[in-house]
Order: sequence, then structure tokens, then C-alpha cells
Amino acid sequence: MNQWRPHTVVTSMRLNELGISPQDTQNYLSSRWLEPLGRGAYKRPVETVTWQGALWTIQTQLKLDVHVAARTAFEMTGRAQYLRFADQTVFLFSPPKVTLPAWFKGHDWSVEIRHTQTKFLPSDLGLAEFEAVEGFKLRGSSPERAILETLHLAPQAIDLVEAAQLAEGLVTLRPKLMQELLEACTSVKVKRLFLYLAERADLPVMRHLNLATIDLGKGDRSLTPKGKYVAKYGLHLPAELVSSDA
Repeated sequence: MNQWRPHTVVTSMRLNELGISPQDTQNYLSSRWLEPLGRGAYKRPVETVTWQGALWTIQTQLKLDVHVAARTAFEMTGRAQYLRFADQTVFLFSPPKVTLPAWFKGHDWSVEIRHTQTKFLPSDLGLAEFEAVEGFKLRGSSPERAILETLHLAPQAIDLVEAAQLAEGLVTLRPKLMQELLEACTSVKVKRLFLYLAERADLPVMRHLNLATIDLGKGDRSLTPKGKYVAKYGLHLPAELVSSDA
């Protein structure tokens, strides 16, 4: 109990590792040392578990390859504080075969949890650790990876104009990592969109990228039904993102 981090979950797997038997667990439940959060998951009585605390448990106890991603990664590092979002949505990404535990999916976290299973980027490239408000560290996307994840979700889950506003503030992107991510990315839409928005915002990283080694595919990509055409990148985009000379 002394080692239990505030606002987090303890799993049956972790209790078993500590030598606590199922019978012991039942005794702790009866004594109100524990409260059930769902099948195989427990919380401390009179304590609110946050989605960050639950994710910490998923990452450290269950060892699942799930990370804070896209716009949420910007929010947690304070890089999106100048934007006002219309909803409270938490974006988590994982490889295709990784599923969240039922106790996590079934709990009301007071925010919408969007879990995207995808392999459009390598699962281990461009990740970092940052500190949650509760004091523990979570694995999440670096700004270089997070902007590509944001564009992967646009325009269905994240507005393209909002994504462009995020991109405008990314003046410290690391060229080497950005190059690696763009070369490894399998989404033509994401790569073209990033390059267009970075060029539009005159981001310093554009002066260091080798575009010759980035596969931009063939054919046009339409991201809005009534948009303007950007010939250089073969994109149909919202009119407010396209200047008259694009």
C-alpha cells in the first residue's frame, strides 16, 4: 500500500507478483483496503483514478504497447495550451493487435477515449516519456511523431484547420527524427499533408529534410469535398488552408 502510486490502478497480475493470493485479495476487499474497478483491476478506497493513472498501470504492469498520441501528446506537454478544443478527447495509439483491458474500456473517465490501432509508423520510433500531473511518467509521442499521428486522424477525428494551427507552432522539430519518421511512414496522405503544412508555416525543419528519400506516392488525395487544389502535393484541402498562389 505504501508503494501504490496515487490515482493509479493495481492489477491482479501485480498482486500475484507481490505474493498476494486471490484469497488475500478477497480479504482486502472485505476489509475495504481495496475496491474493484473492473475484472482484474482494483483501486484504493475514496480515491479517484484518472485515465493517466490507469494508462500508467497499463504501460508498467501489463506492459502493453499503448502510448499517449496525436493531439493529446501536445496537450500533456503544454504545446497546445494556446488552442481551445471543442471536446475533451484522449487519443491513444497502439500496434494493430494490442487491445485495451476491459476494465479500462468500461470505466467512465469523464473524457472520450479514442484508441487507434495502426502500423502506419513503427511502434518504437519517436516515443518519449513525460510526467503526468500526478507525478508519474507516461510513454507518449514526441512532437515529431505526434504531428504525424494528428494528421493521420484528420479530417475525420481532428479538424484540418486545427491540425494546421498545431503545426504552425512546431519550430523546434528535430530534422534527423523527422526524416526517419517520414521515411518510415506508410501513409502518403500524412506525409504530403505534413510537408505542405510545414512549408506553409515556414518551419525550420523543412530546410534540413531530404525529400528525395521520402516516398510521396502517386495520384491525388482529397481531404475535403469542396476544397482548393494544391498541385505541388496533389492535395484537395479546405480553402482557408490554401493561399491563392498554391
